[in-house]
Amino acid sequence: MSNFTRAVVLATGGALLATGFGVLSAAAEPGKPVLLAQTTANAEIVNPALKAERPKGGLSIAVLVNDEPITAYEIEQRAAFLALQGGGGGGDMRAKAEARWKSIIQNPKTNERFKQILQKNNVQSQEEAQALQTKFVKQLQADMMNQLKREARSSALAGSKGKAQDELIEEKLKLQAAKQLNVVAEDAEVDKIVGGIAERNKMTLEQFGQHMKGMGVDIRTMKSRFKAEMSWREVVRRRFGHLVSITERDVDQLMATTSVQAQGDVELQVQRITFPLPGAVDQSVIAQRIAEADAVARQFSGCASLPSLAASAGGRHEDLGARKPSTIPEPTRSLLLNARDGDLLPASVSNGGVELWALCGRKAENSARENAQAELRQQEFDVLAQKHLKDLRQDASIEIR
Repeated sequence: MSNFTRAVVLATGGALLATGFGVLSAAAEPGKPVLLAQTTANAEIVNPALKAERPKGGLSIAVLVNDEPITAYEIEQRAAFLALQGGGGGGDMRAKAEARWKSIIQNPKTNERFKQILQKNNVQSQEEAQALQTKFVKQLQADMMNQLKREARSSALAGSKGKAQDELIEEKLKLQAAKQLNVVAEDAEVDKIVGGIAERNKMTLEQFGQHMKGMGVDIRTMKSRFKAEMSWREVVRRRFGHLVSITERDVDQLMATTSVQAQGDVELQVQRITFPLPGAVDQSVIAQRIAEADAVARQFSGCASLPSLAASAGGRHEDLGARKPSTIPEPTRSLLLNARDGDLLPASVSNGGVELWALCGRKAENSARENAQAELRQQEFDVLAQKHLKDLRQDASIEIR
């Protein structure tokens, strides 16, 4: 070791500790994911007690579903996929990282390692020493974060195996049902779906497969999941499509409950009776008018009866036609949006007098009605699909080894 190197080691013996955890934060660009290196050269410094392990699946049969096998490898891969979907970080990752980093910088082996690097590179200047120190610290932190992520993923993996096995059993039943009806999804259809995901991530299908492999998941695991779900949808449609019947009233009722969130897609057919108030009014006059309006409301038998009711009670009838909800003042707007067709609202007081509003119908854009109809059909299919899957499982021969 040169005299200068010895001096640098003495001078920087505590500098590595002072560098702290901030280097990693400074290296990462805010708001963007950091792809950490997969190096494990310093793994014994990061955590001597833990070593990275890759799941080693076998071809041994773990489950038989109607004599069709599910292998241990398939379960491990599906568990890895589910763990990957769950993230693998956790809200306490920062705290864990800070605690782990503290243990690293307090480990005597850390500075010993740095001294060896200085000696190996025959450092001759303070600038060279600082550059090597920065590189060394960043590598330590990258290795540490990789290790923490592997540990988090391993923990998630352990909790996912039961769910993975159950999911694969159900998928096996779904595919068996699809084979019976000859509606198994084609591989080309599945590739198109996965290819779309790859494209949205700015990758080719092959690049996406390599990306998944780098995260410990065979892309065939994702494809098999899509294949089962796509086939199952066709099974449900074939078996129960004739049982699902959605009426216009069903659509109207759904849109009535969701129209507050989709006012722009709806026009309300409204009529109104107004009982005018004199210029100078007191509470007794208002109460009298409300009583008259209530008497009319009790005789209400539909929107067609409103003109004659208004005439008999001295009120002014208006057929306001189709109105956008935004043109109707609150709270009348919300009451009408949540009313059913043919409902008469309770009497209300406005600047013009005491009013009775009636919702005589609603007209929605076709897209909104089509969306509502599709949602209702899907709800019906989901109920029937769950019941059918439950029946298949009850009737199946399932042997867990």
